Amino acid sequence: MSVSPQNQSPLNQTALGIGLMVLAAAVFGMMDALVKWLTAGYSTVQIMFFRSVFAFPPILMLLWRNHGMAGLRTQNFIGHGLRSIYGCLAMLCFFSAYATMPLADVTAIAFAAPVFIACLSVWLLGERVGLHRWSAIVVGFVGMLVILRPAALLSGHASPGLLLAAAGTLLYSLAMIQIRKLTRHEASPTIAFYFTAFCTLYTGLALPWFWTTPDLADLGLLIAVGLLGGMAQLLMTRAFSLAAVSVVAPFDYTHLLWSVLLGWYLFGDFPDLQTWIGSAIVVASGLYILYRETVRRREPVQGQD
Repeated sequence: MSVSPQNQSPLNQTALGIGLMVLAAAVFGMMDALVKWLTAGYSTVQIMFFRSVFAFPPILMLLWRNHGMAGLRTQNFIGHGLRSIYGCLAMLCFFSAYATMPLADVTAIAFAAPVFIACLSVWLLGERVGLHRWSAIVVGFVGMLVILRPAALLSGHASPGLLLAAAGTLLYSLAMIQIRKLTRHEASPTIAFYFTAFCTLYTGLALPWFWTTPDLADLGLLIAVGLLGGMAQLLMTRAFSLAAVSVVAPFDYTHLLWSVLLGWYLFGDFPDLQTWIGSAIVVASGLYILYRETVRRREPVQGQD
């Protein structure tokens, strides 16, 4: 017999939320590894199409369970379209970066998203950012530069994937900002549904120019990419519903560990010292921004944050 969240103690709910976030990070890591594996034989557009189409079953299951057909109603169709453009372009950049870079390097750069979000929220959401968070933003950008190796970029010896990963992180941050706006009136499963629908439409229209017929084994892997992506979204959504963001979100950084392990096991890639140092700086800045965000929400009337 299952126990509803209402009947669980706060401690049990928090533990379950943390466990689900760790599991979501692992599932996202497996999806990323499959994407990198498939980029050797298939276009990014085709992989994105399968990622979108086969993410529908778990998303529709969550939508139907929580809201029924009413979950398809939206008050901001244009807002969903804008979020989807940012999100699809971010996915295009990240998936393209996987083709030329180690998994862990792309993941480490992507973890700079909280730094971008905190910075962009000043102009796009009108949020107030105080000295503490501005300091963390600067430190986070320093960490990302350590990973990006600007000297190599300027000399033309760096992988184009570095720039793609950085662009993907910026676009992902813009998508998260748009999601903040949408969540004022829209449910999370509704947002996930429209993103998946729009991304399926965009990639489906382009697919005839990028299609490569897969064999049976690769078809299974392409389908798995979508199912894993949808499952990971479900797990993450459930994790945030069970425990506070400030408690659950830091465990998303376990995604980096999976990227390191899977990248080493499947592709023989292992981050160098510079990537580890930059990753540590980026993660530390992201955690501090999350901490200050939590403090700001608990004490909204106190001065600088």
